[in-house]
Amino acid sequence: MKVVIQKTTKASVTVDSKVVGSIGKGLVVLVGFTYDDKIEDLDKMVDKVVNLRIFDDENGVMNRSLLDEQGSILSISQFTLYADTKKGRRPSYVNALNGEEAVKLYDAFNKKLAEYAPVETGIFGADMKVELLNDGPTTIIIESEKRTKI
Repeated sequence: MKVVIQKTTKASVTVDSKVVGSIGKGLVVLVGFTYDDKIEDLDKMVDKVVNLRIFDDENGVMNRSLLDEQGSILSISQFTLYADTKKGRRPSYVNALNGEEAVKLYDAFNKKLAEYAPVETGIFGADMKVELLNDGPTTIIIESEKRTKI
């Protein structure tokens, strides 16, 4: 599982010219899944996302979390996070989890995030237009632990 977190002052996602999700201050979380991701990975990733100290405190030091700020999350599914560009010029997506399995993990991930903060989402598998005002700019990439195939 890989997430790209962007601190934002506002963000929205549009599908077919209709805004389907929007937030004010908070985090845009782009999330992708790979073949060995499991439901057990979600708790650790959710904990990391909501407790990551990337918001400024009163001294201008990144020392506050989303929970401290009472911010919101805009969660966007993005299989392209697992693009492999090692060969040629066209990315390969063989490392991305198939949609049927990925949507289950994505929905469970969002449900767990919603236990801590308001969550808005895009539409899984749709052609989405994401707008955000990246605050900082601050962008963090987090990846779950890799398992060895047996």
